[in-house]
Amino acid sequence: MSSTKAQTQFNQVLKTEIESIKAAGTYKSERVILSPQNSAIRVAGKDGKASDQVNFCANNYLGLADHPEVIARSKHYLDTHGSGLSSVRFICGTQNIHKDLENQITKFYGTEDTILYASCFDANAGIFETILSDQDAVISDSLNHASIIDGIRLCKAKRFRYKNCDMNDLEARLQEADKAGARLKLIATDGVFSMDGKIAPLDKICDIAEKYNALIFVDDCHSTGFLGPNGRGTAEYFGVQDRVHIVNSTLGKALGGAAGGYTTGCKEMIDLLRNRSRPYLFSNSLPPAVVGSASAALDLIESAKTNGLFDQLWGNTTLFRKLLGDAGFTIKGDNHPISPVMLGDARLASEFADKMLQRGIYVIGFSYPVVPKGEARIRVQLSAAHTEEQIRQAAAAFIDIGRELGVIGAKSKL
Repeated sequence: MSSTKAQTQFNQVLKTEIESIKAAGTYKSERVILSPQNSAIRVAGKDGKASDQVNFCANNYLGLADHPEVIARSKHYLDTHGSGLSSVRFICGTQNIHKDLENQITKFYGTEDTILYASCFDANAGIFETILSDQDAVISDSLNHASIIDGIRLCKAKRFRYKNCDMNDLEARLQEADKAGARLKLIATDGVFSMDGKIAPLDKICDIAEKYNALIFVDDCHSTGFLGPNGRGTAEYFGVQDRVHIVNSTLGKALGGAAGGYTTGCKEMIDLLRNRSRPYLFSNSLPPAVVGSASAALDLIESAKTNGLFDQLWGNTTLFRKLLGDAGFTIKGDNHPISPVMLGDARLASEFADKMLQRGIYVIGFSYPVVPKGEARIRVQLSAAHTEEQIRQAAAAFIDIGRELGVIGAKSKL
């Protein structure tokens, strides 16, 4: 490591910034997991001793991250197609399995075509600057994911922001975009807002979009695979699949939990993205093992109605929300597996999560800048892999610690 004056100055600046984060109680430490992702995991302790924990903070909504069929196909693709391509797609990085997965996703949504990315963050980073110009406008929900915000910053379109899920404000911003002479107007929203478990009212957004001749973009990462009658996401949940123009989503949550993202929509848009989307053009192809896991997960989701995954997930969600709500906790959002237990103070959220870990429940406290100041929380995420016993165990721990820390009253009970 260099010991120049510049390096010393740089280190001091970084140290000061880190200390300010710690002083604010928002410093984030990484816990080390020693087992596959599941509802029950083994976690390394600071004292070198491992402990068994019930995991309530993974995006593993259907419990497919370590499903035998997902692992088997991942291994099979590793054997048949290698570890990786050492190339971007357009040079020598497209295998038949990449095209097969893109076709599988296209069929899943009933769209015209699909393009794969290394992550949905990359998909969001690549889409806005590719399809919009300075003649156009993007109208974005105020609580959209950071990747949408960053993607919009990269494009030259006029930018408008509407209050979270506020249809009156959305309409006002569309009127401003029209007055600004926008050629194309694109409404951008999360399907489900990941910190709140709130489902965007896509049916109402579609009505307003059609009134103002606007396009609709949805980031569906926290609904793909399990929301809607067949797991096709927020648009299916509201019955508006044929009214939404662009869906970006991930392979790294319900669809096997590994990595990867995609954009699905009309052929012309996908063709343009293949030619101009910078994250696609300058990133290596998805590894075959990741392609295999996602493909197997999609097959399992196609039969989720009969294999009980959906029933288990939504039953678990309803039970957890009822147990904590009845005990006096404030649970934010809609009836979604993301169930934020609101605590307010950042230090309280961190202390609460540490005490939960001591009780064998793995959760994380979320605070600024991930959520607004004064809205710290523990974001609980339910999975089809959870048993009723595990959910009741978590609820009991929440109630005991909630009493101890004065979050709920002493008489609260299961």
